[in-house]
Amino acid sequence: MLTPLRVLLVEHSEKDAALLVDDLTQGGFDPAIERVETLEALKAALAHEAWDLVLADWSMPQLKASDVLALIHQRGLDLPVIIVSATSGEETAVAAMKAGARDYLMKDNLARLVPAVERELREAEGRRELKRAEISLRQVEEQLRQTQKMEAIGKLAGGIAHDFNNLLTIVTGYSELALSRLGPNDPLRGPIQEVKKAGDRAAGLTGQLLTFSRRQVLQPQLLDLNHVVTDTEQMLRRLIGEDVELNTVPGSLRGHVKADQGQLEQVILNLVVNARDAMPHGGKVTIETADVELDAAYASLHLEVEPGPYVLLAVTDTGCGMDAVTRARLFEPFFTTKEEGKGTGLGLSTVYGIVKQSGGHIWVYSEPGLGATFMIYFPRIEKNRPVDQRTIDRVEARGGSETILLVDDDDQGRNFISELLQANGYLVLTARDGDEAFVIGRGHIGPIHLLVADTVLPGMSGRELAEKLGRDRPQMKLLYLSGYPEHALACRGVLQGAREGTLQERSAFLQKPFTRDALLRQVDELLGD
Repeated sequence: MLTPLRVLLVEHSEKDAALLVDDLTQGGFDPAIERVETLEALKAALAHEAWDLVLADWSMPQLKASDVLALIHQRGLDLPVIIVSATSGEETAVAAMKAGARDYLMKDNLARLVPAVERELREAEGRRELKRAEISLRQVEEQLRQTQKMEAIGKLAGGIAHDFNNLLTIVTGYSELALSRLGPNDPLRGPIQEVKKAGDRAAGLTGQLLTFSRRQVLQPQLLDLNHVVTDTEQMLRRLIGEDVELNTVPGSLRGHVKADQGQLEQVILNLVVNARDAMPHGGKVTIETADVELDAAYASLHLEVEPGPYVLLAVTDTGCGMDAVTRARLFEPFFTTKEEGKGTGLGLSTVYGIVKQSGGHIWVYSEPGLGATFMIYFPRIEKNRPVDQRTIDRVEARGGSETILLVDDDDQGRNFISELLQANGYLVLTARDGDEAFVIGRGHIGPIHLLVADTVLPGMSGRELAEKLGRDRPQMKLLYLSGYPEHALACRGVLQGAREGTLQERSAFLQKPFTRDALLRQVDELLGD
């Protein structure tokens, strides 16, 4: 099977270009070539396509290789450039290498072309792996700092709560003693009752601090998460009011979670109350449950997660959303975005403590103006089925040679998906946002068999991109990705229009995080139809 290769060819001679393509093909590559002769064409090609390498003549009538190298360096692209020229001479070759070329070949002797290309592809992959490792290390360090900070805050909060409880014992104890000695009409009875109430409220706050610091005594038992959600649904509807719509979407769960039922109900309650407060003018709250598999790739980016089967509890709102600064402090005790006097700042820290003490993991997906999804993963305990479900669910994908346009504003996620698809034979075009993807899609010569797009993108959304590209490419299949659950996106109308009529028949949705097998299986199903 030929290896896909995306080559930007800076060459004015059609004959020489054809010879290069023949050599690459005979060397085991399937080259996708775009030939440019001017600086303007070069800029456009670099903007709308992700190339594997550049082959450039040293000197052409309208463009010099030194200008090519300077432009690539200016744009910060890690793109290997091999000079293929009719100009000989050691000084020319040295000048090319000093300008940033990776190799210098003569057109009348192309025996080194294929080995040079293979070498550059290997070295480029090595640089990408090193960059991924550096990014992963920075993320791990940031998570470690965040974890250490939360642990330190937890110890401080637990110590404060313990000492404060000792003081409250005196306050409430003496208040009760004084009330027992006062008659029903004594003028001091009212003030002392207020002292007693304040002590009780303070005791409630210290209880929440103890929960955050994971010092609360729990009574864990095996629970069906769907039953817990159903049991709290009626109370939640009364709590959120008539201007907030509550939707529950129970999944077909294969296992139980081990948790304290009262504390788990408290988690749901706090998340729904938080969602309600984020929608002062009304909106929708969606509670979903599902079986999920968190693989090694996800665990490598989340320190406290072990790969394996989990039960997901997701609570999504259509509120104002949060920026990155707010998300970073979300679970800290007493941190709140509400007005003074409108909240204690302990609701989400209580959720955090209960989830962690139950062996779970919590993650927040939110962007300003797009609401928020709180995703909680509890370790799944199989119902009388000790077999590792991951080995049952894994289905080998066939792979393929189709062309896929991948759009995701998360650089690391986009690189991971792109490399995974390329490793399975697909030709992948990548873009950081909807506008860039639209330019690539319109300018690409040949079919685009599948559009893989995040639903929420800078500029043009995934839905808008699918609609616009779909007019010119009616056979293109669609795969939407999002950290928001599909039902929550549907409630907000994010997928509306992009999955109606014939589009619905050739589209699918995959929620982040997903495993390698889940992605390949979904792509296989779409392209195999």
